[in-house]
Amino acid sequence: MKFIKRTFVFLIVVCVFSAFKNRETTWLAIGDSITYINDHLDETNNHVTKGYLSCVTDYFTDWHYINKGYNGITSGGVAERIDNLGLVKADVYSIFLGTNDWWQGRPLGKLQDYKANNGNSTVYGSFRIIINKIRTLNPEAKILLITPMQRADFVYWRDYKNNAYGSYKTKNGQSLEAFAIAVDSIGRYDNIPVVDLYHNSSLPVKRMVNFKRLKDPKSGLYVNYKYSESTEIPFNPVTDEYPYPKEAFNLTYDGLHPSDKGNKIIAKAIIERFKEFDSILKSK
Repeated sequence: MKFIKRTFVFLIVVCVFSAFKNRETTWLAIGDSITYINDHLDETNNHVTKGYLSCVTDYFTDWHYINKGYNGITSGGVAERIDNLGLVKADVYSIFLGTNDWWQGRPLGKLQDYKANNGNSTVYGSFRIIINKIRTLNPEAKILLITPMQRADFVYWRDYKNNAYGSYKTKNGQSLEAFAIAVDSIGRYDNIPVVDLYHNSSLPVKRMVNFKRLKDPKSGLYVNYKYSESTEIPFNPVTDEYPYPKEAFNLTYDGLHPSDKGNKIIAKAIIERFKEFDSILKSK
């Protein structure tokens, strides 16, 4: 009889332990190419070995991610296709958008556009649509907003004509910082945690790359120009060599997309917020 009781207790303990062990947290990450790249490392010319999503789930071993990152997408693009992106119910959602909105010159709008759900004509309105969708999928889900990070001059390694200046200048009269502030203001208004990468002291624009290799306008010889002198030297995508050899890599490998080093910093900032989420979710 004692043996039977002990066996019964043992089985209960095993079942409880197994149920706890197998309980996974689902994280759905909405983003642009910085998120997309996590699962398409070959598109970085294999300069990146691990994206920020993988770095985060290496830390939270009972979490798994769903990558909903899309190259070149804006918050407006996500909002427009919100019902066709295959978004599903998850425990945690992150929204990491804004840098393409800035570069494409989308109107930022005002917080009132978010408050009043004024539609997809402004970035504030786009975020309202995205967050509304998330809350219909899971009203109890935890949401994290991530601001765009600062960026240096971007040059795509496959097509030098695909290039863009950095966040040290405005685009369409708007600074990238204004987009970061907008994301933060949405978080403050709607009580949604925010990871502010733009103002993260470990991600300054001057360290996005070690240098930019450009032709000296006077001598025609290649020189490794550091920030911010590099911003004053012209780059010709037709005749010039690629300006970011491996020695130039620092926080990014191309001025915009995070390197392994940059992804680790992004992941660290996200992990600190997700620790709070993890504790809450496990207490339920």
